[in-house]
Amino acid sequence: MNQAFIDGQNLRYSTTHADKPWSVDLARLRIYLAQKYNVDRAYYFLGYQMESQQFLYRKIQEAGYILLFRQHNAKMNSIKKGNVDTDIVFTIMQKIADREKFDKIILVSGDGDYYKMVQYLIKKDKFGKLLAPNGKNMSSLYIDFSTKYYDFLNKPGIKSKIQYTKKNKKAGSA
Repeated sequence: MNQAFIDGQNLRYSTTHADKPWSVDLARLRIYLAQKYNVDRAYYFLGYQMESQQFLYRKIQEAGYILLFRQHNAKMNSIKKGNVDTDIVFTIMQKIADREKFDKIILVSGDGDYYKMVQYLIKKDKFGKLLAPNGKNMSSLYIDFSTKYYDFLNKPGIKSKIQYTKKNKKAGSA
């Protein structure tokens, strides 16, 4: 079985700030990951927890994700940075170091900060696919990889399966 790791900020920003903005229906994305990539566990990473967003967090969990937040010092008074890249890399590498049983990693992000980890996972035959929210925001570092290792969520065939629409609004969106 495969495991998916979703960079929530990257997913949301890259779709809502696309040339033609759109939203992902997280329940439909979870189904897509399970059916297309045989994902049994999907981790959804967010930068920090806000009391006002409890409804969203519950919807993410109800859609079948394991929700993880970046740790912050409770005494911080300034705006908390939402960058989850290090947390995702650490969690994946910890699974490798602990010899956790899984087949492949599916990464939902176009961020180049994951490049070295992706390169390592490919060499170890533990990488399945990088699913970049759109080609425009995907780091150029990944272009050297075979297209076997990446795809774009905004491709019409994929987008039609995971896009949030008013018809499926009860599921929640990113």
